[in-house]
Amino acid sequence: MQNFTYQNPVKILFGKGQIASIASEIPAGAKILVTYGGGSIKKNGVYDQVKAALEGRQWIEFGGIEPNPHYETCMKAAELARKEAVDFLLAVGGGSVLDGTKFIAVAACFKKGDPWNVVTGAAHAEAALPLGCVLTLPATGSEMNTNAVITRESTKEKLPFSSPLIYPQFSVLDPETTFSLPPRQISNGIVDAFVHTMEQYMTYPVNSPLQDRMAEAIFSTLIEEGPKTLADPTDYEARANLVWSATLALNGLIAVGVPQDWATHMIGHELTALHGLDHAQSLAVVAPSLLKVKSDVKREKLLQFAERVWEIREGTPEERIEQGIEKMRAFFESVGAPTHLAAYGLGAEVASEVANRLQKRGWLGLGERQDVTPVQVKHILLLAA
Repeated sequence: MQNFTYQNPVKILFGKGQIASIASEIPAGAKILVTYGGGSIKKNGVYDQVKAALEGRQWIEFGGIEPNPHYETCMKAAELARKEAVDFLLAVGGGSVLDGTKFIAVAACFKKGDPWNVVTGAAHAEAALPLGCVLTLPATGSEMNTNAVITRESTKEKLPFSSPLIYPQFSVLDPETTFSLPPRQISNGIVDAFVHTMEQYMTYPVNSPLQDRMAEAIFSTLIEEGPKTLADPTDYEARANLVWSATLALNGLIAVGVPQDWATHMIGHELTALHGLDHAQSLAVVAPSLLKVKSDVKREKLLQFAERVWEIREGTPEERIEQGIEKMRAFFESVGAPTHLAAYGLGAEVASEVANRLQKRGWLGLGERQDVTPVQVKHILLLAA
């Protein structure tokens, strides 16, 4: 196992009615900016719960943060936060709202030019407004990590950034707030959590049996509970298990001491930025084909995945690897996430488009071994066509 340092300061408030607790988690006297997305929180009762919890507190709101939050929109919120002397942010929504709010927290305090430089890595965040979260969509794990992904619409770029300054101080995870989500968003959440886990697991062995088995537990829970929660959106126990699985998939715990991949995500981000696929849809397209192309260097973990997660024990190693990948593909399809570009109206030309874009950006070696080249990216997407 590799050396690691792990610290996660996020306080989780899990379960029914926990939104009522947020007032006691926000400093007395703080001026609060509540951020949200398209307004669904005003239809499903979450906004009213937040409003009741903040009774007597000074707060303003900013809505309209998009799925794949736009830099341009977030900058407007950052300007509002500065103008109104806001000192605490409360994100109410899914991972996109939280990611956008994390960027707003940094941008509102950034004094060295364009905050986009923090996203590209040209600059580092030196300060951020404190923030909390009321999560309404289980998927990204942003409620318990230092990560965010921002899209710059003007240049069709979707890029991740990370900073310990953007850990939420607390996150409310009430499964009931997710009951009104449409099936597509729950499908996306299942696939997103699955592939997050995959990125930290499907590399090469480093004698980390505990992390491996925690990851395998997340896989198995998603396989068992995903179909249940799609079939009955108000099954509290099934939805609670999905919510917690999505958080544990990307709160850093299964990542400690092990190599990580993330090539599927970097390729998927290009599909979203260029063609508007939902984030999880892009992952469902890329992941199976990437595993096929990289099956030689991921051989040991693919065999372990096939046996432990899918109980595949018969056949040659190559047959078991193929069956494990196809089982994963079939699972994605079964929960409503097609795994081929054609299902989204895209053709083989996308392969060259994405590969060329990565080449121009200088991203010549993705993955845990930095060996996923633009040529291989093209091959992966041609397989996924």
